[in-house]
Amino acid sequence: MSLGPNVYDAEPIPARARDEIEQLLATGDLFRYTAPENAPAALLERDFAEMLGSKYALAVSSCSAALFLSLKALNLPRDAKVLIPAFTFAAVPSAVVHADCVPVLVDVADNYRIDMADFAAKLDDAQAVIISHMRGHTSDMDAILKLCDARGIPVVEDAAHSLGTTWHGRNIGTLGRIGCFSFQSYKLLNAGEGGILVTDDDDLIARAIIMSGAYEHNWKKHGHVMDRFRFWQNKLPLYNVRLNNLSAVLVRAQLPELERRVRDGLANHDYVAAALNACDWLDVPAPLAPERRAPDSLQFNLVDFSEAEARAFMDAAKARGVAVQVFGLSEDNARAFWNWQFLGETPHLPQTRAMLMKACDTRLPARLTRPDLDFIIAAILAAVEDVKRPARAYGT
Repeated sequence: MSLGPNVYDAEPIPARARDEIEQLLATGDLFRYTAPENAPAALLERDFAEMLGSKYALAVSSCSAALFLSLKALNLPRDAKVLIPAFTFAAVPSAVVHADCVPVLVDVADNYRIDMADFAAKLDDAQAVIISHMRGHTSDMDAILKLCDARGIPVVEDAAHSLGTTWHGRNIGTLGRIGCFSFQSYKLLNAGEGGILVTDDDDLIARAIIMSGAYEHNWKKHGHVMDRFRFWQNKLPLYNVRLNNLSAVLVRAQLPELERRVRDGLANHDYVAAALNACDWLDVPAPLAPERRAPDSLQFNLVDFSEAEARAFMDAAKARGVAVQVFGLSEDNARAFWNWQFLGETPHLPQTRAMLMKACDTRLPARLTRPDLDFIIAAILAAVEDVKRPARAYGT
């Protein structure tokens, strides 16, 4: 098997973080509420909100925790129906279940985005919507927000894969009532684990901060002193999903790197996408017009492949040093909705099922060089050729 580029390691943590990490280790003050003010977690919240153009931010233990807290902060009734895309990670329906709500899956088209007809048909029964910008692909937010605003239905953005993406020039994650982001190692900002939510709503942030674990009067250490905090004091359960100071230092040091990573990631993606789109057997769906993406991975569809050919393609690419998975053919893949058995009966979602059986996924981090990209392109195209090359007649 050929050795391809290493697409799994994250970028190094910037040197600027090391002095602050050493100070933290010397004091042992890793808990965000030890300091009376300006703890690293609070500073990260301040800087992240400013960067996104949001009024408030709350750092938590994961994007899943941020989604869960978002639903709790919305004060939805038990068994409220929450629309989510059928193409997302299993943590998203899990967050809905943890919030005592019911996930309702919406069909997704070949371009990995929500089918708006199915969305509109299911919306009237919903009390909230989570839009997963899965793998950084933005659904039609203009249409989604128009439909939801007309019905007074709140929209939560799962922007775990979309930090740095914009829609009509506005940052993804700031379009709905709440936006949720991830700091897991494969994301553009890496703390190993962690997440953050943003909102402009005074009541939502007060509820979310208290429920995140701001016991007694520790909500004051977030830098916001408002009547809504005093109102909700002792009225809400504490879920203790806080981010620690060490993780906050790691993320905050990377904020100045985000613009470069977005730029390089998009350039890498578009370079590889153009090469793959020149092949009749492959299709990389185009972004929607208002969308400027910040990708760190590549998705493309196999065109006119049987299941056996798709499996042979994955094997051929791997043999050439590039890991490509077809979502629906990867055993127990957490992005295939039929594997979410904790939801009960598998819904009938023909578009999403068909898409997942041909949609390919491969890592494409921003740090890759042009020779790395050329290797990946050559391996994928050669794997297609291995599978689709016409059989040669004997003796020719």
